[in-house]
Amino acid sequence: MRSKSDKKKSLVPRLRFPEFREAGAWEVKWLGEIFQERTERDSSGLELLSVTMSEGVIKTSQLDRKNNASSDLSNYKNVYPNDIVYNSMRMWQGASGVSQWQGIVSPAYTVVTPISTQKPFFWAYCFKHTENIEKFSRYSQGVTSDTWSLKFPAFSSIKISVPTKADEQQKIAHCLSSLDEVIGLQAKKVQALKQHKKGLMQQLFPAEGETTPRLRFPEFREAGAWEVKELIKLAGRGTERNQKGKIKRVLT
Repeated sequence: MRSKSDKKKSLVPRLRFPEFREAGAWEVKWLGEIFQERTERDSSGLELLSVTMSEGVIKTSQLDRKNNASSDLSNYKNVYPNDIVYNSMRMWQGASGVSQWQGIVSPAYTVVTPISTQKPFFWAYCFKHTENIEKFSRYSQGVTSDTWSLKFPAFSSIKISVPTKADEQQKIAHCLSSLDEVIGLQAKKVQALKQHKKGLMQQLFPAEGETTPRLRFPEFREAGAWEVKELIKLAGRGTERNQKGKIKRVLT
């Protein structure tokens, strides 16, 4: 294990919600005190789930890629809502998330379930924190980054600071999830604008075999058809050799 002694750092966040400013410092706990590993296996009729870097746990059927799951699912692990699933080989890159569904995952994943007083979505964000990602990297076992793996025994031996009050965990998770919703809405707006731009380009330029665009600004509607010209007449390109004999390109 490539572990180092944990540095002592402040257990009080620099930014805190007003109602928790007098709640005292956060506690330092082993992850093994907070999570238990779920190892049960029963693949009968359950949906196959995957873990992505950007979206966390999602249904494998939603992925735009070939399903590489084995035909024998008997060794796949059970997952329940509010379980946290992480990619044992990619936890040090942030490949983890909370499941919203009951399903199964590949044996390559580790499934952990928090004790009842813990808020899963708080931990989902906590596990994406840069400082904790660095810890996952240090505690992962393997010779090279391609073989690093963080199994539950090593995971359970990591110390992480945690709010003493579950309400503070919930508040943090709610705040960050609200921001994620705003980001998601903005992403949809950007995608819609990209599609709108693509549609405009198809109309502002003539279609194949035509010389007049289907959509034109009012002041150019009577300007006639577009001319067809050879590109070389608009921007010819030649080459010449420099003093060292290397070819360089010049525009004419």
